[in-house]
Amino acid sequence: MPLVPGITSNSSNKTEEWQNKLVGKKFSESESNETMFCKKDLPEQHRVIKPGQMVTKDFHEDRLNVHLDESGAVSHVTHG
Repeated sequence: MPLVPGITSNSSNKTEEWQNKLVGKKFSESESNETMFCKKDLPEQHRVIKPGQMVTKDFHEDRLNVHLDESGAVSHVTHG
């Protein structure tokens, strides 16, 4: 189940919705609360991208890309 109820693949602007919910939150491997989220809170197709991390350029329309800053907080999200 996604972290944010109401965000589905049918959402007209799911990237913006995820961005509104995740930006500023810290990534945790196992804990979720008001200021943190973990992998199990994200959709099945996702990747968490750390600063300087190499990623493939393959495009998957439904894949959520969560970009972290140096402190481990979400700086922005994209789909693709």
